Amino acid sequence: MRQTQMFIPTQREVPSSAESLSHRLMLRSGMIKQLAAGIYTYLPITKLVLNNIEQIVREEMSAIGGAEVLMPVMHPKELWEESGRWEKYGSELMRMKDRHDRDFALGPTHEEVIVSLVRDELKSYKKLPLTLYQIQTKFRDELRPRFGLLRGREFIMKDAYSFHVDEESLRKTYQDMYQAYTNIFTRVGLDFRAVEADSGAIGGSHTHEFMALSEIGEDTIAYTENSDYAANIEKAECLKPTEFSTVEKKEVEKIETPGVASCQALADLIGIDLKETTKTMVVKIDGELVMIVIRGDHELNDIKVKKYFDAQNDVEFAEEEEILEIFNAHPGSLGPINSPVKVYIDYQIEAMRNYPVGANIDGYHYKNVNESDFPVEGTGDFRFITEGEVAPDGSGPVKFREGIEVGQVFELGTTYSETMGLTVLDKNGRSTPVLMGCYGIGISRTLSAIIEKYHDENGIIWPKSVTPFDIHIISMNSKKDEIVEVAESLYTELEKSYKVLYDDRDERAGVKFADSDLIGIPVRVVVGRGASDGIVEVKFRNSEEKHEIKLEELNSFIEENYNA
Repeated sequence: MRQTQMFIPTQREVPSSAESLSHRLMLRSGMIKQLAAGIYTYLPITKLVLNNIEQIVREEMSAIGGAEVLMPVMHPKELWEESGRWEKYGSELMRMKDRHDRDFALGPTHEEVIVSLVRDELKSYKKLPLTLYQIQTKFRDELRPRFGLLRGREFIMKDAYSFHVDEESLRKTYQDMYQAYTNIFTRVGLDFRAVEADSGAIGGSHTHEFMALSEIGEDTIAYTENSDYAANIEKAECLKPTEFSTVEKKEVEKIETPGVASCQALADLIGIDLKETTKTMVVKIDGELVMIVIRGDHELNDIKVKKYFDAQNDVEFAEEEEILEIFNAHPGSLGPINSPVKVYIDYQIEAMRNYPVGANIDGYHYKNVNESDFPVEGTGDFRFITEGEVAPDGSGPVKFREGIEVGQVFELGTTYSETMGLTVLDKNGRSTPVLMGCYGIGISRTLSAIIEKYHDENGIIWPKSVTPFDIHIISMNSKKDEIVEVAESLYTELEKSYKVLYDDRDERAGVKFADSDLIGIPVRVVVGRGASDGIVEVKFRNSEEKHEIKLEELNSFIEENYNA
């Protein structure tokens, strides 16, 4: 492709609102153009890279028997009401009306649509298993779009859905898809981990996220270096304590704590370590208020709380007005003694002795409190894991890394088939709900994750597997016939074997070199003064070394060094 025919509007300065490195580089290299918050036009370079990523995805999906379809973007409200997600999905669901005042949503995912597609066709177990997938634009009304393509309101996604008559078949496809995803993210060059995760709004029982390790990641991964254990911090299980305090229990004592509203302030006042304090929170579980007590240096994990109570809705912290009405005290003074709501404690509280709690009276706390001093409705793992504690598999201390979620696989079970009437006749002629799996890859997020890994201070460094072009030919002087003639000849010859971008623009050499580094094509061939002697300069984007190569040796040099 001639660069004069491409649309690559490179920039030297980018908006300060571009927070992530990939966002800045995509703007600078002329890959995207913002239309509105979280909505971008993909320019030619970006489309070429996306095509390459999609081709890898298609190859791996085909290898495990996935058949490609393309489903509608507009979803009727009635379908989402069947699944119960029209209201449950929340404000991220982009809703609209047609001219007849009928409600639709722009699809953030396609579970409802795929079920409606197959339920009229799948009548017998003999047609199972079946895996269908698509690559399509999705829509989610993000509260705070950021990081360019990493968190947008419009994005490209591969979503696949599998259908099964039994658990064994579902597990096999889940493992096949897990391996396919491993192959895909390896082929595009990402450093990634498959981690245990929460199923969120999709539903289902078993799921893994594929996280590309990155400094800009919005998710934290808990992992160990001694095993393949890895989990999203929201999911990472905290082990029950194995050591319990053996100090003698003391008498409960009420103390004045004027102005104390935090665990750290309380620890400072009574002269103890933060981990010897407790933190009391009142949360709303499907409309009911409950109290949860955790250690003062820990943080409540609302995902775990929701799972413990099998809550239908997201867990919410009680509003201060609600707390005042029920407790006659502010949040910083709450505690489990004489609590008007049910009390639950984290496992770590069981290991503690003589700890302080709020007295449910502003300006007062109790100290020397123990579990026997108040009724406990239940105990559980209610907190986020902390760096340094032992991993759930016992393999060693947990470490944290930031990650970008680029894919996720789910075992949905009968979550959608039961609510939407997707059944087949089994071997015995009985009607049974179809088991489902759901598998997604963020295509545009994967592109950003690749840039987050492959770059330097000058621009992008594309991996060979996804690069928009293999070779960038730069003509140093478009007014010198000899240089132009050699460049044109090379362009014609190299295009027979490689994807070539030919910079035939009438620009200064410095501009061409800067743009070439920004765009990040793996091999750069510079046609300059040496053309009269039959010599060109070759530089690989991931190296500073420059090579003077004779024209007759150029093909073999590239073959040996680029294709190796």
